[in-house]
Amino acid sequence: MSEEIKNYRSGFVAVIGRPNVGKSTLLNKILKQKIAAVSPKPQTTRKQQLGILTTEEAQVVFIDTPGMHIPHHKLGEYMNQAAEMALEDADLLLWIVDSTYLPTQEDRLIAERIQQIRSKPAVFLVMNKIDLVETNLMPLREKSYRELLPEMTVFHISAEREYGISELMQAVLTILPEGQPFYDEDQITDLYERDIAIELIREAVLNHLADEVPHAVAVRLDEYKDRGDDKAYVMATLFVERESQKGILIGKQGSMIRDIGTTARQEIEALTGRQVFLDLRVKVHKNWRNNPEALNLMGYSTRDKQ
Repeated sequence: MSEEIKNYRSGFVAVIGRPNVGKSTLLNKILKQKIAAVSPKPQTTRKQQLGILTTEEAQVVFIDTPGMHIPHHKLGEYMNQAAEMALEDADLLLWIVDSTYLPTQEDRLIAERIQQIRSKPAVFLVMNKIDLVETNLMPLREKSYRELLPEMTVFHISAEREYGISELMQAVLTILPEGQPFYDEDQITDLYERDIAIELIREAVLNHLADEVPHAVAVRLDEYKDRGDDKAYVMATLFVERESQKGILIGKQGSMIRDIGTTARQEIEALTGRQVFLDLRVKVHKNWRNNPEALNLMGYSTRDKQ
């Protein structure tokens, strides 16, 4: 083995935390490209997604996970299961917390779950949103999280302002084992364009609608067709649980679904570099979040994974 390959580092880094602490924002900033949906509302990420950073010295495979939380339906159980599976496979855990809060019940549950890992990897506590916290409050905030897992290494960052990310990444590289890259150097995620399109449509829903309605929305991609090198046709169905939610999602004379479509189309075009025709439809599928068959149909498999 050549010295260059011998000194190369590669490994898997699980990005975990409760909902809405900035996991996907951090991943997008590290990769310098948007691959993960971002919204100020919690539980934006519903599925596990890889973000792959390749440099001359290392390949870091980030596992972006759904926010771990106390579930209220089978969809929530699936999201927690997806997040917990990442803990067992990682060389390093980045536990992202919101510095504007003291530890919540969900944070304590995450700490307990980390303690249960059979062969526990190194854990970095990443205190995000420090730009929103008064400086004199930070020592107490840090102490309150350290008490949950005393052996953690702590980093202070602002993912939104890109503060502290370079120092965090330098530390990540020192933890990864030596090894060859797992993916091609130009690959940045394990998802296809059609999968990312689904998440960008759902992100648009989250950013345009308020309260509980957007969390009752699932997106199913029905068609994704290339039309030459510079155009694409995308058709998707948005499922809600009640007729009243359907009316809100469509809006007066179709105004809301048009706005959602415009936002999603612009994001998909930015991703693909092509002109996109986006066709959105809305249907009711009662109580889909608690229906295992519906969850499987929409890509949220609740079956145990081997």
